[in-house]
Amino acid sequence: MENNSHHLPIITNEYLYEMLERIKQKPGMFLGRCSITRLRAFLDGYMACREDLGLSPTQQELEFNQFQDWIQRRFKISSSHSWDSIILFHSADEKDALNTFFELFEQFINRETDLQQQELDRRIADYDSNPDNVLTWEEIKASIKGRQFNI
Repeated sequence: MENNSHHLPIITNEYLYEMLERIKQKPGMFLGRCSITRLRAFLDGYMACREDLGLSPTQQELEFNQFQDWIQRRFKISSSHSWDSIILFHSADEKDALNTFFELFEQFINRETDLQQQELDRRIADYDSNPDNVLTWEEIKASIKGRQFNI
């Protein structure tokens, strides 16, 4: 007897952020209506399904797990309220909260770029306040060459 069962390929690559972008473009198609509460339920179901399938978390999923802490720091909240309830509390309604989520999520995924810009700004300010406290390119090269022989 021939086995005619069809197996769908399991996608284990990075997909979460692409899916969130699709939800942002057409929230009604994914959530039924524009609601941060429904988005949270959708994402909880997505994560639970991946776990039930035995799929390891992707890098994006691991990063998204930090969103809760980031939101709590951003809103200076130390209670155990979830990210969606914190955003909803600071929004006019469910739809406004969903739009705010996507704005905050964009900031969250770009936070490293912001940190890099802050570090660059700090270094420029340090240089501006101490312009004589610098090394020339020749001094830097000599320092590197000196390290190569001090192994």
